[in-house]
Amino acid sequence: MKRKLVAAICAILPLHLALATPYRPDHDAQVLERLPAASGPANRELRALRQQLKDNPGRTELALDLAERYIARGKAEADPRYYGYAEGLLKAWSQMPEPPPKVLLLGALIKQHRHDFDGALQDLDSLLRRQPDNAQGWLTRAVILLVQARYPDALQSCAPLIELDDALLAGTCLAEVNSLMGQAQKSYDFLQEALADQAEAGAEQRQWSLTVLADIAARLGKPLEAEKHFSEAIRIDYPNVYLFGAYADFLLDQHQPQKVLTLLQDKSRIDALFLRIVEAKQQIGSSDLAQATQELEARFAASRMRGENLHLGDEARFMLHLLNKPEDALRLAKANWQAQREPKDARILLEAAWAAQDAEAAKPGLDLLSASGMEHPQLRQLAAEIRQLR
Repeated sequence: MKRKLVAAICAILPLHLALATPYRPDHDAQVLERLPAASGPANRELRALRQQLKDNPGRTELALDLAERYIARGKAEADPRYYGYAEGLLKAWSQMPEPPPKVLLLGALIKQHRHDFDGALQDLDSLLRRQPDNAQGWLTRAVILLVQARYPDALQSCAPLIELDDALLAGTCLAEVNSLMGQAQKSYDFLQEALADQAEAGAEQRQWSLTVLADIAARLGKPLEAEKHFSEAIRIDYPNVYLFGAYADFLLDQHQPQKVLTLLQDKSRIDALFLRIVEAKQQIGSSDLAQATQELEARFAASRMRGENLHLGDEARFMLHLLNKPEDALRLAKANWQAQREPKDARILLEAAWAAQDAEAAKPGLDLLSASGMEHPQLRQLAAEIRQLR
């Protein structure tokens, strides 16, 4: 079975390889952010690890384990504090001429979260020169390159995974990249078969593969299949913020706002997901839309006060869809494009350019569509409308 999957993987390898004024609260009691409860099992595990490290300060493996847990928690909750905790634990090693491989990997994950993609890639290149069989290193590198729309380079990072005894991991990586390079249907069929053949795959791997399948199906205009894959993925334990956001975006596109509100009913603390909640309220015509919009605006302002620029794409979307400010949205979308060039980033760039009637601003997104051969009906329709402006 593994030999069959590896052969199928080889078959899909291609031959080419300053913004708004800072927000200030009106009064001291105004709530800017609600932090997650600290009493859950994951946080109890973190406290136990912290205590072990306090009792055994010289144990390197404990410190690295705790840092890894912090990063995982930060990703799961979209909470930047945990990345800061991890960075503090790694600081002494990070300043060494040759940090340990695990420190390089964890440091790259922190930089990835902060959109320091060049710094993350440097750490990963150093890691992979020393550990060319580090699967997480190759996968993280592929994900970063995918975000930057460097598709041939991403494929080159997926390819080593074929030899590392995890065919489904490699296949999902390759299928995701190839699906953005004019091979969406072929990649979808391949990954669907690969996942069916790997019934013993772990929960986290199955969840990622299903999420990729759902995304490809949505781009192919197959809403029933996309809904099926999203539903199956979300039922697996510990779905992450990316999955919730992707599923919510799909439901919004399908004009199913009530399902979005149900899906995200306990996720409003996370800004990216709260945006989707507010957009769902807009579709419904909710009576508290104005209040929710004001709260979301305050959150973006607070993020700017903290010096963060991690939500430019979402803020552009907020400006365009909820505040109807296309020029502001376009400015944000263009700034976002400098770091992130996923299909959703191309979409907000093209939507804002169209709303602002600025065909020239859309050029980077149009160029990506042309160069990649990406199959994406929504982006293709937007591109056609923008070209009529010229």
